[in-house]
Amino acid sequence: MKVHFIAIGGSAMHNLAIALHQKGYAVTGSDDEIFEPSLTRLRKYGLLPGEFGWFPEKIEKMPDSVIVGMHAKADNPELLRAQELGLDIYSYPEFLYQQSKNKTRIVIGGSHGKTTITSMILHVLKYHNIDADYMVGAQLEGFEVMVRLSENAPFMVMEGDEYPSSPTDPRPKFHLYKPHIAVISGIAWDHINVFKTFDDYQDQFRKFIHCIEPGGKLIYCAADQRVKELCKSEASELITLYPYDLPDYSNRDGVTHVIKDSVSYPVSLFGKHNLLNMQAASFVTMQMGISRELFFEAIKSFKGASKRMEILYDDGNTVVIRDFAHAPSKLRATVEAVRENYPGKKLVACMELHTYSSLSAHFLDQYSGSMEPADVSIVFFNPKALALKKLPDLHQDMVARAFEKPGIRVFNNTDKLKSALFGTEPGNVCFLMMSSGNFGGLDLNELVKHFVFH
Repeated sequence: MKVHFIAIGGSAMHNLAIALHQKGYAVTGSDDEIFEPSLTRLRKYGLLPGEFGWFPEKIEKMPDSVIVGMHAKADNPELLRAQELGLDIYSYPEFLYQQSKNKTRIVIGGSHGKTTITSMILHVLKYHNIDADYMVGAQLEGFEVMVRLSENAPFMVMEGDEYPSSPTDPRPKFHLYKPHIAVISGIAWDHINVFKTFDDYQDQFRKFIHCIEPGGKLIYCAADQRVKELCKSEASELITLYPYDLPDYSNRDGVTHVIKDSVSYPVSLFGKHNLLNMQAASFVTMQMGISRELFFEAIKSFKGASKRMEILYDDGNTVVIRDFAHAPSKLRATVEAVRENYPGKKLVACMELHTYSSLSAHFLDQYSGSMEPADVSIVFFNPKALALKKLPDLHQDMVARAFEKPGIRVFNNTDKLKSALFGTEPGNVCFLMMSSGNFGGLDLNELVKHFVFH
């Protein structure tokens, strides 16, 4: 089987390419630019294109299938040639569905938490040696490739993204997977470049519910009133509903203990949003035949997905945490969680406006109050990101007003941001660095070293 990837360098695309290579497929690909870690990983498996760019002649070699990524445009010369030749062309979610038609499909959807929930499920399955295929959007400890496709695994576990499937297919990815077991973790407006209103965005989750296979199961967060109402009103009588809520828990000596039927289970994660994520994961694994006791036996060793509440340094005095939070709901939940877990420390919360939504002036007011628990609040945005996304300039005072946090500091220069962070009084402080980017190239390890050797 020969498969050609158009835009092979994408986060999901390069993982899928490696997975198919490992499955024995003949894989080729093209891209006009490839960054790390995709570059090194593709080179390792002999899949890195010999030169960057688009080459319609690669399509002349007649692959059995072509998989096109979102980075490609509708007028991509390789895509146009594949269409002319009448080849089978798939978006990667379409291809994943084709690969999992005969498996029990588990799809984790929601505006927030889906990567963490999917990661928790995979950690538990791996711990108990339960065979499953998967697709998840972050690097996990103990997993080399974040897509696995096999012939015999009975389950396929997929993170369900609501973003469009391909340049020629505007359907959200999670509409294509047709789950037998579905999760909705929460609904909070995002991706405003695609979904112009909240109603339009919420409608994608309504459609997702209708995509569940007859006889399927819908696990949803009852703590989110929108999710609760939507699931109750839209799920057919053929779908079984499983609502979950925040479990009883306590914090003792810096360790979170979940309490079930008077039994206390220590877990390595913290924060109400992560406890809700854990509940979703436990409900899913129970549907897969894993008991509560076996779930907690496994989850206590879960260290999280890359850049999700990742503790870069903690000497008991200074703590540096990296997190992916960027959307308002994610930001609010993360700041609250760190505040709760480190009640005696000065909390310096720093976030980067990096996505299209977060950098859009008319979306900024969604961030109002999102950094309230922090002692020091800092917001950074990179003018280059605005230019790349072809958005108008942002003014620092406009950003400060939108967050409605007295004393908030806003920077659009990495050197000035660095000076502000390094100028923090040392001792008993927690730095919470939140971004889906990299703060304009700020080296967080340098921040760690500064306070270690201060």
